[in-house]
Amino acid sequence: MRRHLLRRADDDDPMSVVSNLFDVAMVFAVALMVALVTRYNMTEMFSKEDFTIVKNPGKPDMEIITKEGEKINRYTPSDEQNSSDSKLGRRVGTAYELENGEIIYVPE
Repeated sequence: MRRHLLRRADDDDPMSVVSNLFDVAMVFAVALMVALVTRYNMTEMFSKEDFTIVKNPGKPDMEIITKEGEKINRYTPSDEQNSSDSKLGRRVGTAYELENGEIIYVPE
């Protein structure tokens, strides 16, 4: 009888340690995601405003990312126009911004 009083019911469950580790891992993962979003200034992805981001402008690996409402579109310009994928395109010119704020488009 005395042995039964010293033993607790949760001592018999070996999975209790695993569930505690899972909780700690989930908190760590959420904290890491928040830190990365804040570090790389990606907070506008969670706002309700529409926006357009141009990554690597003028380079061969340039990407145009637009957000319209809840939908995020990714556009990658390329020289291939025959593909049926609507995310491909080709460069058709260059735009220059003058000192007075005017933008001039020069087709190639």
